[in-house]
Amino acid sequence: MMCYSILGPFFPTEAEKKGVSNTVIGMIFGCYALFDLLASLVFGKYLVHIGAKFMFVAGIFVSGGVTILFGVLDQVPEGPVFIAMCFLVRITDAVSFSAAITASSSILAKAFPNNVATVLGSLEIFSGLGLVLGPPLGGFLYQSFGYEVPFIFLGCVVLLMVPLNMCILPNYESDPGKHSFWKLITLPKVALISFVITSLSSCFGFLDPTLSLFVLEKFNLPAGYVGLVFLGLALSYAISSPLVGLLSDKVPSLRKWLLVFGSLITAGCYMLLGPAPVLHIKSQLWLLVLILVINGISVGMSSIPTFLEVLSCAYENGFEEGLSTMGLVSGLFGAVWSVGDFIGPTLGGFLYEKIGFEWAATLQGLWALTSGLVMGLFYLLEHSRRRRRSKLQNILGIEEERTALLPGEM
Repeated sequence: MMCYSILGPFFPTEAEKKGVSNTVIGMIFGCYALFDLLASLVFGKYLVHIGAKFMFVAGIFVSGGVTILFGVLDQVPEGPVFIAMCFLVRITDAVSFSAAITASSSILAKAFPNNVATVLGSLEIFSGLGLVLGPPLGGFLYQSFGYEVPFIFLGCVVLLMVPLNMCILPNYESDPGKHSFWKLITLPKVALISFVITSLSSCFGFLDPTLSLFVLEKFNLPAGYVGLVFLGLALSYAISSPLVGLLSDKVPSLRKWLLVFGSLITAGCYMLLGPAPVLHIKSQLWLLVLILVINGISVGMSSIPTFLEVLSCAYENGFEEGLSTMGLVSGLFGAVWSVGDFIGPTLGGFLYEKIGFEWAATLQGLWALTSGLVMGLFYLLEHSRRRRRSKLQNILGIEEERTALLPGEM
């Protein structure tokens, strides 16, 4: 996650020096997610065939290598060659990252079947730490030693994890399942949850190419301090995620409402991020950081329960319990997260150029608002249907008892 988040504070500025427009910068960020999407579907489907442990270890090995390669891109001539190399390295990193994340989610779900949300929430502490430490560390190393050092340093750290995980990770064997991604995504509940996940990841991705430029322009902060602005978002997400996971496991009935209200709060945060011009609130640094902190908590509320909601829905609809279904759910989660992660930076970079950060963030918030309201409506209808079904079953049960008693009474 540090390799992923390190680009935010300084890459847009460095790319602008090479003659790259904001829209293309957004596409460089966004292509990562597009290929993460495609790779997640493939790796999720063939997880059992490839082997979860091999997929994870191979993924981090390739990811470490291409992170180092990203550090030498400043030596590439500016213009189309630089842009092409950025896309090539970013795409390779996306495929390797997808392999590692899809495998890791499945391994954890298999190892801790009774505490899936708690464990995945705990894992988000380290994802959050990566998001927290990446921008400030990257900004500091960039200011102190130049463009190459942040990437070479982090790439070497990732490569050191390869032998460690080869020794520690268990091997899990499982038979391939008969179900497909298509059957999973066409379940109405799964489709709507996928829409929510996409909107949340789009909100996160939107900030990558836009927030650093907005802060530099609005508040005139040096590059090293821009990374600290990202700190509030990532730190609050890291702290809240395990608590949300624990709550999801202990009180399963709360999961859906955490998901809905998290989306609605996220929508409010993005409308206040600029803030939206219609609100006539002056943009201030302390307000921006506060909104990012609240946004980190709200995204944790929405995203952590989704994996278990999709997994339980799959089991309810006849998917076999085991590593193959977990692989499908992990792949689906990675894929739909990547859809938003592609749309967020790509559309964000374009809208930032055309209408400015304030309006762009407001439009992003409307997407989260729509997904939250649609999901809330679905859960209300589902609750209403279950109540009617329960009443009907009670009535039928009473009628059967009366029918059984009548001969005895006669």
